[in-house]
Amino acid sequence: MKHIVILSGAGMSAESGISTFRDSDGLWEKYDVMEVASIEGWYKNPDLMLEFYNQRRKQLDSVEPNEGHKIIAGLETDFKVSVITQNVDNLHERAGSTKVIHLHGELTKVCNENKTQVYEIGTKAIHPGDKSDDGSQLRPFIVWFGEAVPLIEKAAEIVSEADIIIIVGTSMQVYPAAGLIHYAKREIPVYLIDPADVNVGSNVEVIKEKASKGLAILKQKLK
Repeated sequence: MKHIVILSGAGMSAESGISTFRDSDGLWEKYDVMEVASIEGWYKNPDLMLEFYNQRRKQLDSVEPNEGHKIIAGLETDFKVSVITQNVDNLHERAGSTKVIHLHGELTKVCNENKTQVYEIGTKAIHPGDKSDDGSQLRPFIVWFGEAVPLIEKAAEIVSEADIIIIVGTSMQVYPAAGLIHYAKREIPVYLIDPADVNVGSNVEVIKEKASKGLAILKQKLK
């Protein structure tokens, strides 16, 4: 059974109605990224950070996996499938994908200050004064700017084992995730699904569509 590795990003969940940071009407326009997505922001104003991610969880509670998520989950019928996502939502899992790595953390989890104690909270809110078992303030289980990406080595190992790579919903511009493609075997097919013009290598087949439509096209090609 061939091993497909999916590298997914914000465009994957945008069709479900989840706001992205990088669109012109996305979250970047409403917040300074360093205030809500950096470790410095957490130390500066944890109350703002807590409320920001409470709102993200509230939004997550109101959306559903889209057809693209479902197509990826359905590939498990004929392939071994590993999803490596930059997204912090749980839409891949809710669609049925069974092997998902979240490089940037998970919205439905919180942790203590040093991330050694992790708790599943679903879409509930957390507030100032909510403490972990070690007495520290609970914080979102998110990898912020200024923090290490602990699962990057595991992700690189998975990419190195791939027979097929599908990049969807991400232009692969954010490191270290963008560097994962360099761990792939040279001879394997690589597909990139993106409606925008993306500067990619000559060995990458581009499907210039949004995630769901592009994945539907690719699904037929893989058959």
